[in-house]
Amino acid sequence: MAKNVGGVDKVLRIVIGLALIAWAIPLGFANTGWNWVGWIGVIPLLTAVFGVCPLYSLVGLNTCPRK
Repeated sequence: MAKNVGGVDKVLRIVIGLALIAWAIPLGFANTGWNWVGWIGVIPLLTAVFGVCPLYSLVGLNTCPRK
């Protein structure tokens, strides 16, 4: 698969993913009973690490700089 996640997009995905996981654990957040939803943060982390977003592929988006 071709990479379709650019630099700024990767940073945002990492920040959002880590914040969601911190909410799931909960680190510094109140336990609401819905904290398990924060484990969705694994998805943006994985897409940032691999540089490929399947949803971007379906929609036809690409935030990578052109080579």
